[in-house]
Amino acid sequence: MRFVLLVRFVLPLALLLASCAVPERGPEPQPEPAPEAPPAAAPPPHKENVAIAGLMESARSASASGDLSGAAASLERALRIEPRNPRLWQELARVRLKQGQFAQAESVAARSNSWAGEDRGLRAENWRLIAESRRARGDAEGAKAALEQSGR
Repeated sequence: MRFVLLVRFVLPLALLLASCAVPERGPEPQPEPAPEAPPAAAPPPHKENVAIAGLMESARSASASGDLSGAAASLERALRIEPRNPRLWQELARVRLKQGQFAQAESVAARSNSWAGEDRGLRAENWRLIAESRRARGDAEGAKAALEQSGR
């Protein structure tokens, strides 16, 4: 009985599956290696969101007209949208410096540096803001150390 079952069902099924098998091919020809690409250029500058750009412009206008609290409010709003934007943090550090909030200006500039990545210009400007903030608080040695970090 088992032999009959094997011959009637299993054997035809095995033959059917074997006929569906793909014949073995030789090795696939390898594509020629692509020519070496030139070194990658620096990544494109950070594209700002339209709302962020508008808030930044509003903050700069407010700061220029002497409305430092309005400038800070615009920047804080922008930072709620893009909390990792080092340029927003830097701009807020400038406003805090103008407001005479020197410790906060230093802290905010340091926060900007934490998000600045490899942007040396942004980092250097943050260190100059930190130096100015330290100088304003009477920390001449700290200001000197910050200026050394800025590359000056």
